Amino acid sequence: MSPRTPLALSALAAALLLSSCAAPSPAPPPPSSASASPEPTPIATTAPVDDETPAADADPTCETIITSGTVDALTSQGWSSKREELRIGETVVEGGLLCMWADFSTASDHGQMYGWGPLDERAAATAQSNLKRDGWLRSTQGGLVYFTEDPAYAIATDEDGFGMTYEFGDGWVKFADTKQGLLLIDWKG
Repeated sequence: MSPRTPLALSALAAALLLSSCAAPSPAPPPPSSASASPEPTPIATTAPVDDETPAADADPTCETIITSGTVDALTSQGWSSKREELRIGETVVEGGLLCMWADFSTASDHGQMYGWGPLDERAAATAQSNLKRDGWLRSTQGGLVYFTEDPAYAIATDEDGFGMTYEFGDGWVKFADTKQGLLLIDWKG
């Protein structure tokens, strides 16, 4: 992978997003005339409170890795999910999933991405090394490690300036199109 991988990853994400979804938006776009495009609204910054917990032996799905309140909010506006494999650079996360949420019945630049996957210590170290090599920015908080794309290449950012971000925990990795979006992923694996 070349040193321009963050640009290549962003370009790939842009292509995927333009074909199905892109800038985060918790609400459907308002009606517009043919000559005006609505500006996307930012993603919610706090996770809804949920009382439901998936069974311990259940497999993760697009409807279970994020909070049920988030699923309800997305489906109530006519959105659905498409599941893909979760990747960290060139590495496929076995048992992981990437969920793209949008209204796939119409062309739009509104959508959200959430991912989760199991990741052992060795695979996490390799993935983090590759992300660092490819120009992703590393930070830590509360015992967790974050890698976010360089804001210069980000398609969309949250209010703190973070675009696509991976969160590494003990035996798992999360991914969202913004760091704040990680708050909505509550799968425990």
